Amino acid sequence: MTTADVEVEVISSDIVKPSSPTPDHLRHYKLSFLDQIQVPVFMPWILFFPRDDHLSLDEKCSNIRRSLAEALTRFYPLAGRVRDNLYIDCNDEGALYVEARVRCKLSDILENPVPQVLNRFLPRELDDVQDLAVAVQVNFFECGGLALALLISHKVADALSIFTFLNAWAATARGDADIIDPCFDSSEHFPPINLSSFQTKTGIVKDNISSRRFVFDATAIASLREQFTNLNSAAAADHQCCHPTRVEALSSFLWNRYMASTQPIDARGDKLYTVLHAVNLRTRMEPPISGHHFGNISRIAIAVPTKDAGTDGGYEIVHQVREAIKQVDRQYIEKLQDGEGYLNWLKERSARISQGEVVSFSFTSMCRFPIYEADFGWGKPAWVGSASLTFKNLIVFVDTKSGDGIEAWVHLKEDDMAKFEQDKELLALVSPSVSVKS
Repeated sequence: MTTADVEVEVISSDIVKPSSPTPDHLRHYKLSFLDQIQVPVFMPWILFFPRDDHLSLDEKCSNIRRSLAEALTRFYPLAGRVRDNLYIDCNDEGALYVEARVRCKLSDILENPVPQVLNRFLPRELDDVQDLAVAVQVNFFECGGLALALLISHKVADALSIFTFLNAWAATARGDADIIDPCFDSSEHFPPINLSSFQTKTGIVKDNISSRRFVFDATAIASLREQFTNLNSAAAADHQCCHPTRVEALSSFLWNRYMASTQPIDARGDKLYTVLHAVNLRTRMEPPISGHHFGNISRIAIAVPTKDAGTDGGYEIVHQVREAIKQVDRQYIEKLQDGEGYLNWLKERSARISQGEVVSFSFTSMCRFPIYEADFGWGKPAWVGSASLTFKNLIVFVDTKSGDGIEAWVHLKEDDMAKFEQDKELLALVSPSVSVKS
């Protein structure tokens, strides 16, 4: 299916305000240092629900709007406006709320989800954040199904915070009485600083990005884990390396195939290739904090593969990634809390990336996140997807609905994707069917 095959017609656009006003003493919500340095883009998630004859679409929309207003009261910064990359004016202006009609059936999308097509279901372009924190679009399919698209600014939340909000919103819609309140104290853990000299838009690419969804079933992932365990047993003994996790194995494999298919050895020159993994900091702080702490409380672990990494089938990169993640420890977090030193490192790194000296490849894993828990009163989603993002060399991992496979959402430059998606070793492990119903 191509973008041209899917017509999405906006039928209404409105603002949903919180059901109760934010108290005066909560009107000024300071962004943390980690919020400040985030790229100003929306993070998209789309929940697809099949037709349910117990509730009409009008009843569903009424429930979505009502519960959104109530959820915004609990998550009051999301109803405000971001000011000067310093704070949120919690003025209860509300969330953008859009309803749209889709000229196809839900099954047409689920038979072959195409990231670029899914962007049509979003209420805004991903880089059109401005001062908005949240935007929602409810899409009605001809068959009676619907797709609920949620955008949250990366300035105010990381992925775990998004699903905290989403599931609290759904619980509100169901009428649950026991909803855990979020904690809004991230600026106390990571105090804000003056960022006037730092360009946070580094890395955003609007053109020439190709996005593909590759599905790896449980058998393929188990095979990879076994492969990396058995590779170079002598080296494994030296490193005391245990069985790699699903994410370690799959990310190492995909990085290996990216390098083999798009980066010829004779063309690499003196470039520095780095592998980045997003890491949740909540469990690594002392003392650890809960998953209900809201904001950007995650950062990156950086592995710098050796020149020969990959020639052993990718074993070495598994070890290097694991060691890099281990280094996101108490000392690392203390440097983040200082702010200034980390900012200087970011500026230097951004300059080197812009000059082509450093080639970064990033992984973000949503595996084990509560992605399929959002039941608004008519059942859990048939599928949860993302969209085509505005970054190159980025892979997002999402559990399949069954929980034992992984969807890899790959974002590369068009010419790199043309080579990557034809790689024979990659294709040998990818599930031949892209349908989410398989």
